[in-house]
Amino acid sequence: MKVMRGNRPNFPLSISGWWIITRMIVSVLAVLVLLNGPVLAQTNTVSGTVRYVADGDTFSLRGVERPIRVWGLDAPERNERGASAATSTLRRLVTGQSLTCRVRDIDRYGRIVGQCFLADGRDVAAQMIAAGVAREYCYFSGGYYGTCRGN
Repeated sequence: MKVMRGNRPNFPLSISGWWIITRMIVSVLAVLVLLNGPVLAQTNTVSGTVRYVADGDTFSLRGVERPIRVWGLDAPERNERGASAATSTLRRLVTGQSLTCRVRDIDRYGRIVGQCFLADGRDVAAQMIAAGVAREYCYFSGGYYGTCRGN
């Protein structure tokens, strides 16, 4: 037979007991999040060998599911003048090369937006800008490559 106090059943824990348990669970979860922070920071890069160049500012790496969109680079689109020159320049620069990309964002198409570097340390966007086949995407780069007005 259950012991009743008024209209409530007799629970083994009071409200303050539940509050203490809830606070403990939240504290443990907070500690886990803090401990995982550095691990997440360490995985803020993707690396691999370039498998395919889609256009003048997008390519795929072996072993990385999402395509990589080169951060800070604005290459002509397929239907624009200069698109084939940008695409062929990026192909010559990166195809078969090992790259490391610092993940800056995920764009609206689900691509990784990365600042990418060749094994010798050269910045892919800087190389494309220097070759004259693409320009700095000032809106996103904030003038990082020094080609935006006002720099």
